[in-house]
Amino acid sequence: MNLPNKLTLLRVIMIPLLVVFLLVPAFRSFGDYAAFAVFLLASITDMLDGYIARKYNMITNFGKFMDPLADKLLVCSAMICLIEMGRIPSWVVVIIISREFIISGFRLIASERGFVIAANIFGKIKTVCQMIMILMLILYFDNDIYRICCQVLIIISVVLTVLSLVIYMWQNRSVLSEGK
Repeated sequence: MNLPNKLTLLRVIMIPLLVVFLLVPAFRSFGDYAAFAVFLLASITDMLDGYIARKYNMITNFGKFMDPLADKLLVCSAMICLIEMGRIPSWVVVIIISREFIISGFRLIASERGFVIAANIFGKIKTVCQMIMILMLILYFDNDIYRICCQVLIIISVVLTVLSLVIYMWQNRSVLSEGK
């Protein structure tokens, strides 16, 4: 197993730790800080594994499958915990998770039809914005300016989520053509 795949697996292993730090009352005094560190480290592994795999030609089928899955599991797990903590509205999480299901289904159709669809820049910007939003919501400070910043990040994340979906579908609309 190469280094990028090990980083992907490390990210998956970090998810239960993130959930424990966020939700277990015994960790309440330092849980947010620990969860922040875990999520930040996991986000860094996300950037590193892709960079290393591309730079050193270490792309594998395992990585193509597990890397996006690990990203979705990390982001979705964090956001679901944040719903329970009252830090993000559930409708926001529903929109974000729905987009991921739609894109995954779309990629499956494309694959069956012989198309390979790479992530686009809008999807990458969306992911970075969501990760920053999650980090801000994990390390939550109870003051007006911080709350406003978090709300702005939530709105930007939702807009980028929908926009990236629309652009992605439009750029690859030929995949859905019956003649293909």
